[in-house]
Amino acid sequence: MKTQVEFRSSKFLPYEGEPEQINPGLWGKRLAEYFVQKLSEKGIKAEEIIAEDWGWYIPVQNEGFRLAICCGHQDGDDDEFVCFTDPSTPLVKKFFKKIEPPHNSLGLQKRWSRFCLRIQKSKK
Repeated sequence: MKTQVEFRSSKFLPYEGEPEQINPGLWGKRLAEYFVQKLSEKGIKAEEIIAEDWGWYIPVQNEGFRLAICCGHQDGDDDEFVCFTDPSTPLVKKFFKKIEPPHNSLGLQKRWSRFCLRIQKSKK
């Protein structure tokens, strides 16, 4: 299962001052807000988005282990973005045990991947 997607879109321009909030040349809060809205429409609850030095961290309510979507503008052209899940693998280790993610977290990863593909296809 894909846990990282790179795509191009001109839909997610930076807010005024946003690149300075995380790091010069990096942004993606509009993209993070888009994910929160789309996940909510599918009944998946996200917590408050968090600014990181590389982009935006979107914690997703999940039972058993931490789960998040991370996204932001990549260095390069203004329309280049990258999104990935945390954890970055479909198998989670906790207390030296391997845990298969519950069905709902796998569903999240599939939905997230579809959202990215739709953005890529629309390129508007």
